[in-house]
Amino acid sequence: MYIALSQDDVTMDPRLRMIFLIIFFVGMAAIVLSRFYIYFEQLYASKYKKPFFVNYVTFQNRLTKSQRHVLERKFTFYSKLKPKERAMFRHRVATFIKDKEFVAREGLELTDEVVTLISATAMMMTFGFKDYLVDLISTVVVYPKPFYSKTNDAMHKGEMNPQFGTIVFSWEDFKEGYDISNDNLNLGVHEFGHAIHLNSFKNDDISAMIFSDGFEDLKTYLKDNEPIRQELIKSKYFRAYAYTNQFEFVAVLMENFIETPQEFKSRFPEVYRHVKQMLNFNFAGY
Repeated sequence: MYIALSQDDVTMDPRLRMIFLIIFFVGMAAIVLSRFYIYFEQLYASKYKKPFFVNYVTFQNRLTKSQRHVLERKFTFYSKLKPKERAMFRHRVATFIKDKEFVAREGLELTDEVVTLISATAMMMTFGFKDYLVDLISTVVVYPKPFYSKTNDAMHKGEMNPQFGTIVFSWEDFKEGYDISNDNLNLGVHEFGHAIHLNSFKNDDISAMIFSDGFEDLKTYLKDNEPIRQELIKSKYFRAYAYTNQFEFVAVLMENFIETPQEFKSRFPEVYRHVKQMLNFNFAGY
């Protein structure tokens, strides 16, 4: 059967057409504004070496009462923060716990202390970042003591495996890093330092860019100032392991930065400034 349609039958309702046009132009405007903001944020970060903004949260994730108790009693960095910073830090720690899978090995119990202190260490290191979850990590594995690693057929206290998105700790040694707070040996800071460094190669977020560019600036500074580089080595302020390769250098710098910031700043102010800039670490007296 053939049915003839009149012009009125195929003409779209003007109101419906207007709705479609509005949706189209709003969508196009959102895309253009998004592109413009990304471009603006990159320009801002290149000039000022920090994100345009760091924190924007609509709904905060919350720690359990027990987890918050651990944070308040056992994580000194948290106590140094201002009230608003503490609220944001709690949100970030809770978000990290929610985002990552925690796995215990060899009979270790995943207590709130274990999960909270490891998560707090990660969030301390990225507290100046806009993108703070270290996307390279999907799983946190915890052993009670040093563990055998197939990576080099040896016992390890900690390791970062980017291929599997896994960071691994000996809880005994992780905890010792905080029990002795001024020896510039902190397993958690060291391994998360590796994770942040590796993450800066694999991600194009603004914080990764700032970290990567900052490290390049630091390398240039040391290359152009040979006496400073030699003084770093001679001083023995940074342990010899720092000079194994660039990854160990970054991780050890972060240990010293976190544990003895005032001494670091006094002895090597420009190096300290570069590390602070890489992490956008402008709180808690640093």
